Amino acid sequence: MIRAYKFLLRPTAGQAAALGEMLRDHCSLYNGALQERRDAYRHVSKTSVRYGDQSAQLKEIRAFDPECQGRWSFSSQQATLRRLDKAFAGFFRRVKAGQTPGYPRFKGVGHFDTVTFPRDGDGCRWDSTPHDPQTRVRLQGVGHIRVHRHRPVQGRVKTISVKREGSRWYVVLACDEVPTEPLPSTGANVGIDMGVTHFLTTSDGGHVANPRFLQAAAGELAEAQRHLATFPKRTRQRTKKHRAGARKVARLHARIRRQRADFHHKTARALITGYDVIAHERLNTAGMTRAPAPKADPEQPGGFLPNGARAKAVLNRSILDAGWAQFLGILANKAESAGRLVVPVDARNTSRTCPGCGHVAKENRVTQEKFRCTACAFAANADHVGATNVLDRAGLALCTVA
Repeated sequence: MIRAYKFLLRPTAGQAAALGEMLRDHCSLYNGALQERRDAYRHVSKTSVRYGDQSAQLKEIRAFDPECQGRWSFSSQQATLRRLDKAFAGFFRRVKAGQTPGYPRFKGVGHFDTVTFPRDGDGCRWDSTPHDPQTRVRLQGVGHIRVHRHRPVQGRVKTISVKREGSRWYVVLACDEVPTEPLPSTGANVGIDMGVTHFLTTSDGGHVANPRFLQAAAGELAEAQRHLATFPKRTRQRTKKHRAGARKVARLHARIRRQRADFHHKTARALITGYDVIAHERLNTAGMTRAPAPKADPEQPGGFLPNGARAKAVLNRSILDAGWAQFLGILANKAESAGRLVVPVDARNTSRTCPGCGHVAKENRVTQEKFRCTACAFAANADHVGATNVLDRAGLALCTVA
């Protein structure tokens, strides 16, 4: 299997400054290559500049600017140019498909946070001091950086990426040939229903509480954002106090993100340990959190009718705070490693179908938590009914495949 490992870096003050300079110079290379492509297309000849053309210029660029571009890994700079080429490939693909294209943009220094080294040993070296009990990674132009390795690395390290998140630095290892770690069979299957009142409900009747990390930190986050908004626009990004306020908001968001990811990993691990087959609804989170379309008022030109946008915004915030898509991705990855089976099923009417008689009606779902069949009067928790129907549909899907 292919797996990624993410570890916290512990750079010295000098190394942290060098890492920041590395990001700055790679950002400059990215923006310069983007400007070259824009200028070439705007020329009357409409010349196309591709990755091969720009990669061939790297040697001259490094010789012309040895203090900045010349001190970093050649391969990492090629990876930055490939990143731009990938952005253009995505742009043209969306244009061809008739979607909203989104032309590649210039990157600000504060928004260019990752540098990739395509091969271990080419400008970088994982575990560069093997005889030292402290793990380190060596980066060209930076040196040997201490790594907080909290778990063993398996497989063969292929690419190494350095990533900045706020004031923290991380190293991300992409490894292949990672062996699976199958867990012993339990003989148990389960269906889960994702929700907002409860994070998930199992077909066994169990509930996992929704921690609502964003809501819990809403007061502190709002106060930090109000403080940040007090700075006049003309002084933003220029004063030390404004930068400190922006860092505080970023730290709060990062803490919420880490708490959510930790909760997702632990919940997914508990499911993987306890069940052989896990069925869940196939959810389109992006579509579910889309804002409602405006309703024009036919009696008042230029006016609009109420469309429930405010209530929908509250629901959307709760769905995004729960992080269903991230959780289901983590669950699928852990299941693959443990030899478990995860089955996504059609989510339509799972909470409106009576598990007793099979009657489907909107009126069966009395409230968010209450289910009562209008045909046979079967009553139960609505989320439990949804999880039970998800498990039944997974069984039908598996029988059809077999």
